[in-house]
This record gives sequence, C-alpha cells and structure tokens, in this order.
Amino acid sequence: MDLGSAQRSVLELLGAVSPGDLPALLDWMRTTRDFDEFIQDNNDIILRNIAEDLRNCLPLETMLSSEQVAIQKIKQQPQPIIHIDAFLYDDDFIDSLCEKGKMSRNYCMVCGSYQTAPLGFISHSFSALELKFIYQHVLPDLSGKVLIDVGSRLGPVLFVGYLYSSALQLHGVEMNQDFCQLQEMIIAKYKFADRIKVHHANICTQASLLQNADVVIMNNVFEYFLDRSEQASWGPAVSLYSQSDVIQGLLDLRFASS
Repeated sequence: MDLGSAQRSVLELLGAVSPGDLPALLDWMRTTRDFDEFIQDNNDIILRNIAEDLRNCLPLETMLSSEQVAIQKIKQQPQPIIHIDAFLYDDDFIDSLCEKGKMSRNYCMVCGSYQTAPLGFISHSFSALELKFIYQHVLPDLSGKVLIDVGSRLGPVLFVGYLYSSALQLHGVEMNQDFCQLQEMIIAKYKFADRIKVHHANICTQASLLQNADVVIMNNVFEYFLDRSEQASWGPAVSLYSQSDVIQGLLDLRFASS
C-alpha cells in the first residue's frame, strides 16, 4: 500500500468511528506507545535485536559464575539488591517481568507479612538511552577518534558507539573471557569488526592502547570488579591518559586511591 492509499484508509476508518468515541480515539493515537515499533529508526531496531540475542545467552540477573568478586560484593550489601543489566532490560521490560511474576520490585521484610520494602536495583551497564545521550550530546565529534571502554562487559558502549558515532575505532577491554566471547559473537553476527575490537586483558597491561586513546569510558570499574590490591594498581594506568583525553564514566575514585 502506498502513502496516498494508506492516508485514505486511515481517514475512512476514522470516519466510521462513532462521533462520541472519536475524541478518545484521537487522544489514544497521540499518546500510545503501540506505534513505537513503526517509527523507531533502524539502529534502534538493531540494538533491540542485540539485546535479545544477549538475553538468550544469559540468566535473568546477567551475572556469571566467573564473576566471583562482583557476586561476593553484591551479597555483602546491607540490603537486598538485584543486578539487572540496563542495556538488556529497560524499565518497561522489567515491569512486564514483574507482571508475569518472574521478578519483583519489592521484598518482604518480615516473611509472610505485608510489610515490604523496595528492592535495590543495580546495573553494570549503561542503558541504550543513556548511551545514545552520551554519544549525541555529551561527547564531542568522534570523527577520526579512538575510544576505549574499560570493562566492556557485554559491549553496549561499543555497539551504540558503532551505530551512533563516527569514531574511527572502538576498543573494549574486558578481563572476563566469557563476556569477551559474547561480545565477539555480536560483532561477528552484526558485522561490526571493521571498527570494533575486543581485548581480553587487564587495562593496566594495555599502555600503548591507552596512550593512543582520545576517549576513555569507565562505568563503575572499581567497586564491584577489583579487589583492593588490583584497585591500587590503577594509579599508573590513569597517568597514561593524555591531557587531551575525554574521560567519561561513573566511578568512585576512592576505590582506586585508597
């Protein structure tokens, strides 16, 4: 159906609606999100497909048995918290899981009672929306630039950067081999290898990579993933950033300097 035919069909459909219901229908058409899948650009569709691919490879909490440091630190928190990867599960997705009984936003403070409290939610990844904002409004033009994501995990910084920036090269440095393999799976499937490269390494061993970086992304790389001795080794690595580097991250430098 071409545009003209589609427009005529919509007008005919609206003309068939009872006058009393027409205002409510028009208001629904203005406010509903049911049309989102028809107006999102192709890059958003690719990101949704990537998230689905990764969800199919991981448990709901997106934590792996090989992440012992992170698992132990989550267990040590004074209040119950749940790890949900923000790139894989946005708020609407979490709401749908709660409605299906697969997840809860609350926990019972006294077993069997109505006395409940909100569960804490943490994510070790930026959401797709956050990353699009960073690339489109926070970072400068990345044409000809090299970006490094420290602790690239599932690769969302790299994938969104590929689709929404003109960065020449996007490097992910990840210590966990399982996550490196998942990133490589996505890179191969979506043909991102011309600009994305994943390094299975500790960033402290990547001096030449850091020295050539224009932008370094760090998202909570200290608190949950390194023990104290490893945190202390970050001082020399941080000193490798040149003064022209842009460092964008959510991190607590107390863990690196204490």
